[in-house]
Amino acid sequence: MYAKCFKRVLDFILSLLAIIVLSPILFILILLGFVFMKGNPFFTQERPGKKEKIFKLIKFRTMDNRKDKNGNLLPDDVRLNKYGRFLRASSLDELPELINILKGDMAIIGPRPLLVRYLPRYNKRQRHRHDVRPGLTGYAQAHGRNALSWEDKFEMDVWYTRHITFMGDVQIILDTIKTVLKHEGISSESSATMEEFMGTPKGVKSKWFPGKDYK
Repeated sequence: MYAKCFKRVLDFILSLLAIIVLSPILFILILLGFVFMKGNPFFTQERPGKKEKIFKLIKFRTMDNRKDKNGNLLPDDVRLNKYGRFLRASSLDELPELINILKGDMAIIGPRPLLVRYLPRYNKRQRHRHDVRPGLTGYAQAHGRNALSWEDKFEMDVWYTRHITFMGDVQIILDTIKTVLKHEGISSESSATMEEFMGTPKGVKSKWFPGKDYK
């Protein structure tokens, strides 16, 4: 009942209130973004939403556009400047997604919207993460973020789509706040940003749910 009838209404009301209350902070971050990113403070990119419908995600930019002598963008860990690291550590870069929630592209809680090019790389089970609207935060973000393997993230995402409750969403919000305050899981173990998902080989198992093969 909650997932079908009340979740979207609650998302709309809370995102609208959040935009109003946080408008001074949003304004300050826009100005700081112009300065530290030397231009447009926003990052927009197409992402797949519910039922794999494509929408345009909006975030605050965390990497500048510095290029090498050949005109190619420098590596992520170089372009991720101190201000960008602060935005990611505090999750403030996600605040513009409140607009996506207000529009109905996203929810407050749900699997994070990933890259469009990942769509053909998901196996049948992993595609179920798109059965619901993607979220500003989700079960995986509250329990490891980028420190998790892709397989663990997707298993948590699929688990969430089948266990949506009001109290569960409240707990995810509380766990997310705790994770952000502790600065946990901001980067993966081997990269400043999460490595690209290239697909899960047959037979690989999630450490989070080791009884399940990814077929």
